[in-house]
Amino acid sequence: MSTMRIAVAGTCGLATIISKIIQEHTSHQLLVLSRTPQPTLTSQGYQCQTVDYNDPSSIQHSLMGVDTVISTVTGTPQLRLIEAAVQARVRRFAPAEFEGRPSLRPVGDPLDRGRAAALALLQHYRAYIQSTVFVCGILYERFAVGGLASVGIGISSGAGGEGDYVLDARNMTAQAPAYSPSGGYTSISMTSVYDVGRFVVRALDMTSWPAELTMCGERVLVSSLIQTVKQCRGRDFTHVQWHNLGTLNYELTLAQLAGDHARQRRLQTLIATVEGRYDFAVPGALNTQFPDIQPEPFRNWFARNWVGVP
Repeated sequence: MSTMRIAVAGTCGLATIISKIIQEHTSHQLLVLSRTPQPTLTSQGYQCQTVDYNDPSSIQHSLMGVDTVISTVTGTPQLRLIEAAVQARVRRFAPAEFEGRPSLRPVGDPLDRGRAAALALLQHYRAYIQSTVFVCGILYERFAVGGLASVGIGISSGAGGEGDYVLDARNMTAQAPAYSPSGGYTSISMTSVYDVGRFVVRALDMTSWPAELTMCGERVLVSSLIQTVKQCRGRDFTHVQWHNLGTLNYELTLAQLAGDHARQRRLQTLIATVEGRYDFAVPGALNTQFPDIQPEPFRNWFARNWVGVP
């Protein structure tokens, strides 16, 4: 594949990993877009451009000559980034998704964070710019020491801390969304941030992008996930609440009555889990497309991440 100019918008953990893989393992020209100067990245040889998302001309100028934009910014800044990309004749755009399948999200999704508006805008401009949604399910790092926030993700989401999703591996407690509305058992598809980065970068070399590209490190039952953590920690869980959709909606009502917004956000994520929004068939499309990429199994990742932690 010929060398392309790739712009990565954002400097969160995922953006940094994608940028590092592009910089160190491809011949593509990388441009990092950031709201603030990045002297550390610049000193490491990265080309960085400070952009003002309130100034469309600033964004458009930064994107001149760019073939593909990978976005990790959300809300209004991402909408302006899409508009500028179209004006600058960028060929492809990957919006800040990196989670479940958008088609499974309900209208008015409380977890939306402006993503539906970005997809609608890309659909509006589909004749001018190609796009794909990278679907990776739940990130392993939700179960990391420090949670998603430990890799600079989800800091303002209300569910990015250690123990905010399904289980608290330090205190060995869990709120397990284990039973699906159909009466079966809930499964989730999961991928580590690093493996997401590897798949995304390899997808840059595809001649065309479909509307959606899935990837998966491992697909597990929620109950099996809890068992794996128990075995890796060598400790029993002291308290596990086994949930279905009804009990989660009841807990959500209590959180709403109490005005507990952080708990609401955590419960909404668990509700999305029992509804199957983070579950999809494996192997993913990118796993099949690039079989040489072997994602790290969750058990190995978790044991390595928690080694030495009491």
